[in-house]
Amino acid sequence: MRTVIVYESMYGNTHLIAERVAGAAGRRGDVVVVPVTHATPEVIDGADLVVVGGPTHLHGMSWSTTRHTAVEDAVKKGEADPDAEGPGLRDWFHQVDHVHSVSAVAFDTRFDASPGFTGRASVGISRRLHQHGFREIADPESFLVDDQNHLLDGEAERAVQWAEAVLDRLVGGVRTETPDGEHLEQADSTRLDRA
Repeated sequence: MRTVIVYESMYGNTHLIAERVAGAAGRRGDVVVVPVTHATPEVIDGADLVVVGGPTHLHGMSWSTTRHTAVEDAVKKGEADPDAEGPGLRDWFHQVDHVHSVSAVAFDTRFDASPGFTGRASVGISRRLHQHGFREIADPESFLVDDQNHLLDGEAERAVQWAEAVLDRLVGGVRTETPDGEHLEQADSTRLDRA
């Protein structure tokens, strides 16, 4: 199985979530983690699963102006992600080829508050994945940051659990523990809904 993880990150939070998802995916096959600036059609080609994540800005995906402001702030604080500069997911989707039923999931990072207040970039990412022909196998997921733009305790670990559940859905099973050790049981083909 080949998983491609595309991320947009300014403070490094979305990048960290992408790396945690990659850790889980790497135990199941090949994995490629790329910032949005390097996510060419050739990188996506041949993927069994595409995971796309970005930060929430003004209730959705970042805009060039919000990216610029966030990058400036992150640089001032010495917390800028190495790949913070450049275009974001919104621009990237204009260059993405139409695919035929490639499995995909969306995630975002956002402030720890009601989604009605913060919005969720993952919803916009999800919509664009669908428009490009991807087949989503799980509902969009959010990982939370505090008001200083640091991931909340436990969110990185939760990303691993989420990735494992998504990967289980992709291979058609759910992970269960038995006295003899771990094995897979068959699952239905519906989307993995948030609990």
